[in-house]
Parts: sequence; structure tokens; C-alpha cells
Amino acid sequence: MLICPDCQRTHDLDLDTCTTCGSIALICRLGEVECRSCGAVRLAGSRPESPARPDGLADEVAAALDRVLGRLTSHA
Repeated sequence: MLICPDCQRTHDLDLDTCTTCGSIALICRLGEVECRSCGAVRLAGSRPESPARPDGLADEVAAALDRVLGRLTSHA
């Protein structure tokens, strides 16, 4: 999700931050999250400083990709 820089600074948003430097300038790609400020990389979905989020979204996204790409795998 894109959030304009002004909103990032002026609103009380619960944004993911880098566990190394605290920056909110993060890029998520292919199962990992990279900080644009310091270059630290972590696995996507791991937010140790935040409360656990409900499971299922990753499975829903994977199932949607399977349908769109015509894959015959199933996700349980």
C-alpha cells in the first residue's frame, strides 16, 4: 500500500518499521522486506515488534495467484 509522505509524518498510523533503524521506508518483494534507509532485510510477514495478525491473507493471495496463473496446486 502506498501512503503519501505527508500522511506518514502527520498521522498516527500503525506502519511497519525497520527493526534495525526504525525507518518506515520499506520495500516488500518476493517474500522479503528491505529497508530503503539502512538496507536491512527480513522475511515478509515477520513483525516481531507488533501483535500477531490473523492468518489466512497469504493463503488467499496464493490461491488467487494460482487461479490467475492457472496453477493446479491447492493451499490448505
